Amino acid sequence: MARLAGSGGPIGDYYGSANRVVAELEAKTGPAAEIAARHGVSRTAPYAWRREIMGDNVGGTEEKGSPVSKEYNDLPDDVGELQDMLREAKIQLRKVQLELDVRQATLEIVKKDPGADPGRLTNAEKAEMAPALRARYRLCEILPVAGMAKSSYEYARSARAKGESRERANARSAVVEAFEASGGTYGYRRIASVTGAGEWTVRGIMRDEGLVARAAKKKRRYSSYEGEISAAPPNLLRDDRGRHHFRADNPNELGVTDVTEFRIPAGRVYLSPIMDCFDGMPLSWSISTSPDAEMANSSLLEACEWLGEGDRPKIHSDRGGHYRWPGWIAICEEHGLVRSMSRKECSPDNARCEGFFGRLKIEFFYGCDWAGVSIGEFTEMLDAYLRWYRDVRVKSDLDYRSPMQYRRDLGLAA
Repeated sequence: MARLAGSGGPIGDYYGSANRVVAELEAKTGPAAEIAARHGVSRTAPYAWRREIMGDNVGGTEEKGSPVSKEYNDLPDDVGELQDMLREAKIQLRKVQLELDVRQATLEIVKKDPGADPGRLTNAEKAEMAPALRARYRLCEILPVAGMAKSSYEYARSARAKGESRERANARSAVVEAFEASGGTYGYRRIASVTGAGEWTVRGIMRDEGLVARAAKKKRRYSSYEGEISAAPPNLLRDDRGRHHFRADNPNELGVTDVTEFRIPAGRVYLSPIMDCFDGMPLSWSISTSPDAEMANSSLLEACEWLGEGDRPKIHSDRGGHYRWPGWIAICEEHGLVRSMSRKECSPDNARCEGFFGRLKIEFFYGCDWAGVSIGEFTEMLDAYLRWYRDVRVKSDLDYRSPMQYRRDLGLAA
């Protein structure tokens, strides 16, 4: 029924009646004459409208000359199958009617112009028209058609009950949605940047709704140090006054790396990323159940794919064994990477990477129940988070853009 689902523009009497008549005709709710009488139209109108809307050859003639739709020739002989088809047709009819009623409510209750898209209404407006529709439909039917989450509806309804202005109610719904979309990781500054609401407004709403971004927990830190197995290069990021410089003016000038450990009931998982200090983008990462040289080498090789002609970035790490074996050193020499290392057991010497791990574990790992999660599932979830961090998660020092979006805006990435 090609035009039933897309009947947004023709909300008027003609198309509204036509769609209903054709839907009832298809659902076989009665003879065509009875349907026509029920809607106050001529006896020939149902079939004429059906030809117009469906576009099938209902006017074609069989050998006996009777106008019969080809569709009826294909109907099954089994009564059970016919009853299933009838039930499905009634379900589809109810969906179509609901879509029409939602659009009508958009006109009459929210006072929008004809042809307005219900999906573009604010959450407060959607919540405003839902009670009128609940006389005929369940809330679980209404919300998907209106394009609204159940939690957003509850927040909007609660705001309206408190006598909030529509503007405040919209801000409340937007803040809650942004917080949930971030997985509970965004604080008020990032939510303000995403929603466009004022910081004090966001702080007040988060306080009212009990929305608190995840906080860090103290954990024993994994160490990859295996002794002085080869000569360590100097720390090129530390000046004579003991200050560290983790900033870079351009991509592929300075990268940092390290290995961190995740302990879940199913076992241990290790992550080895390469992060560009220009914008904090994780260029590459390897996830493994073994913190070996192969894991570190694979992430470094993948990061080298970002290098342009003439790039010779510094690559800074701690004194872990991964960065002192011949394989790592050979990759650095082949691609012109300049090695730099922290002092022994001195976390501040690699603070940029340690800070990345801290944010990652606060936002992704801590406070979650990992019971029943397999190693494979955890690996997929960690990989998905890192992609979200790179492509979507906004950073204040990038004018509230993600690293990938920041590079696109500068013409550095496609």
